[in-house]
Amino acid sequence: MNNPPAFPRAGYTDTSSGTLPDGDEVISHNDGMTLRDYFAAKAMQALSHFTANGAWSSGDVSAHAYDLADAMLKARKQ
Repeated sequence: MNNPPAFPRAGYTDTSSGTLPDGDEVISHNDGMTLRDYFAAKAMQALSHFTANGAWSSGDVSAHAYDLADAMLKARKQ
């Protein structure tokens, strides 16, 4: 399953701090959350009404949200 970062941020070099001998400070990249986690978070928003009316536990909602996220990742390949 292809699960790329949802909000990657490339690394960059900041020359203003002068903390390294050559005056550059290297900031490493940050992949952020995975696309699967992002999809699951969005699905949880849609499914949260099931916990409000007592139909599902929060664990049920979480499990279903990740099931939906997995289905969305699979659909992206088609």
